[in-house]
Amino acid sequence: MWMLIPMIGVVLAAVLGLIIGCEREFFGKAAGIRTNTLVAAGSALFTEISRYGFLDGAASDPARVAAQIVTGVGFLGAGLIFVRRDAVVGLTTAAGIWFTAGVGMASGAGLYAVAVGSTVMYLIVMVGIRPLENRLPRSASTQAKIDITYADGRGVLRRIIELAGLRSLKVVDFTVVGGVDAQGTSAQRITVAIFGSRGSIEQFRDQLAGVPGVLDVADRPPD
Repeated sequence: MWMLIPMIGVVLAAVLGLIIGCEREFFGKAAGIRTNTLVAAGSALFTEISRYGFLDGAASDPARVAAQIVTGVGFLGAGLIFVRRDAVVGLTTAAGIWFTAGVGMASGAGLYAVAVGSTVMYLIVMVGIRPLENRLPRSASTQAKIDITYADGRGVLRRIIELAGLRSLKVVDFTVVGGVDAQGTSAQRITVAIFGSRGSIEQFRDQLAGVPGVLDVADRPPD
């Protein structure tokens, strides 16, 4: 019966990882619910194995397995970071995976209050601080992501690129989300990441709404 006790830490880690994943999923990030749940539960599982799986060994060292978790998650997080046209993408997502592993290890080590408290702190940082971050003064140049839905076959995409050039904005990333049915019209949705002055970005965003064929313009939250 006592062997069921380690499952408490694994289950708690999975729940906390799911909560963290919901925040990532809500903001449309690559590492969502399943990834964060598995990272947290896996970290807790390895920690529990290091605590209870080698009790018969003469030289059991639980800290050794826990240390390898940190190394393994580091490789996983590195795979989420990309440099695209001089812009670094995915740092926050990678840091979130690293943090989620820490939550799982705390849960697996029996530090349940630390695991829960750390999850609350994560939500405060990732959700509660966003309004403050938006109010802080920024440098003259910044990066923004804009979701654009436009009607097919009207040369809208070419016009979008031209507008960005006229405003001296650098297109650092361009992602085609796919075809959609907007307002009964066959349309495409794209995500454009641009770099330039805040004023130019705001003017570019305002001009997009007036381009014939553009059906919807929406800001995408930062990573």
